[in-house]
Amino acid sequence: MRTIRVGSRESRLAVIQSELVMEAIRASHPDIALELVTMKTTGDKILDRTLDKIGGKGLFVKELDAALLEGRADLTVHSCKDLPMDIDPQIPLAGFTRREDPRDALVLPQGVTELDERKPIGCASARRAVQLRELFPGMEVAPVRGNVLTRLRKLDEGQFSALVLAAAGLKRLGLEHRIARYFTVEEMIPAAGQGILALQSRAGEDLSYLSQVVDEEGARCAMAERAFVRRLDGGCSSPIAAHAQIVGNDILMTGLYVDEAGNTFRRRVTGPKDQGEALAVALADEMKEACPCPEK
Repeated sequence: MRTIRVGSRESRLAVIQSELVMEAIRASHPDIALELVTMKTTGDKILDRTLDKIGGKGLFVKELDAALLEGRADLTVHSCKDLPMDIDPQIPLAGFTRREDPRDALVLPQGVTELDERKPIGCASARRAVQLRELFPGMEVAPVRGNVLTRLRKLDEGQFSALVLAAAGLKRLGLEHRIARYFTVEEMIPAAGQGILALQSRAGEDLSYLSQVVDEEGARCAMAERAFVRRLDGGCSSPIAAHAQIVGNDILMTGLYVDEAGNTFRRRVTGPKDQGEALAVALADEMKEACPCPEK
């Protein structure tokens, strides 16, 4: 019997997401044995600084990448939005799953029904911070690190008036009841790949066992969104957002870009769904051209 070792971060959410993938593999390939291999990543260990101060999103995948390269894992599962834009060709992307809810959500402390304007709203990305300041002018926005459960504990201890978290993660954790408000994807443009799981494996591996796991629509959206961010040289410290939707035979792409002067640009483009990446790159170029940056 073939055994597939699935590498995952050890947080509760990461394990749940890996188990979702494993369940889908079992359903279509009962002849395959699956083993979950968990590990703490550098990004999970350093919680006293924001990601842009410690090296970016790659710190959440460094140990998982090493496990693939060294043969300690055969497949790794990531939240797509946490995946760096540059992928080692030795461990290429093996596919993307169907998208869960892409929206961001506002979470209040237990038993609270209104924002306390004396305390900051906590979020973990520049993308959210920029959009929150537009939605809640006058309120302080402060960084918060840690996994979802750690952030919720900080919220309930009274450190923040609210948190902004990905709805998908809360739903997968069974914490949908904590959501006080969903932001529409127009109010708060999501991170590239939000709600989608990304799979990685070693180059040359037989990946036929993933046939019922990967999703074409999820892949089209993820690749277009990632192409947009990559074109703008976006990292975790860059206020860049991208959201794609498949509508019939078209893909609708919305992007957000904030230049070095703090100017915010929002643009949208629609075109054939099989040209998503090219459309995303063209949209990024258009937004960069609109930027009144001194280096141009």
